[in-house]
Amino acid sequence: MSMPTPARAEREGADILFAPDAAEIYPDGFATSIHVSGVTEMLDGASRGPHHFDGVATVVAKLFGIVRPDVAYFGQKDAQQIAVVRRLVRDLDLDVRIEACPIVREADGLAMSSRNVYLDPAARTQATALNRALDAAAALHDSGERDGDSILSAARDVLDAAGITPEYLELRDALTLRTVTTVEDDALLAVAARVAAARLIDNHVLKRRA
Repeated sequence: MSMPTPARAEREGADILFAPDAAEIYPDGFATSIHVSGVTEMLDGASRGPHHFDGVATVVAKLFGIVRPDVAYFGQKDAQQIAVVRRLVRDLDLDVRIEACPIVREADGLAMSSRNVYLDPAARTQATALNRALDAAAALHDSGERDGDSILSAARDVLDAAGITPEYLELRDALTLRTVTTVEDDALLAVAARVAAARLIDNHVLKRRA
């Protein structure tokens, strides 16, 4: 993903662009890091280490302190990152509302990502199975199924048919990221898989029905 520029920001209708370089955010002698427990150990934290999110928590806290926003918007594709930021805001009593923006998808359903450029045509077709797997699981949930294993099996069948072995395919509570065995509240159905040279992530939120 390209870095923002003043011209690009103006085209998009932005009034202010804040784009500091690394040296401004991390000056010589910078020695503070924030670690968020409870929502960093699983999913991407399990494969990349829970301290993978320390940098996220630290820089977000710095940006909130500098900019003092009323609302901050994060993409739903990075669902675990949103959970980390929400826990950070709650625990440190930061005066900012966190809003999750819907995943933006290509016409074939593939979640938009800078990593998609690493997919050749065949891999690109194969990668669409990630969203189709999530759709199949969501359809089963919408039909009334609440058993977690059954919902995950519906997604796994689609991935198997496409020849994709997921790094993870999990059902988690949408807020706490605790493992869900029976879907009673909002649940996060998340998948990560390597397709050709690209490591891709995607997710659906299974909404609790009134």
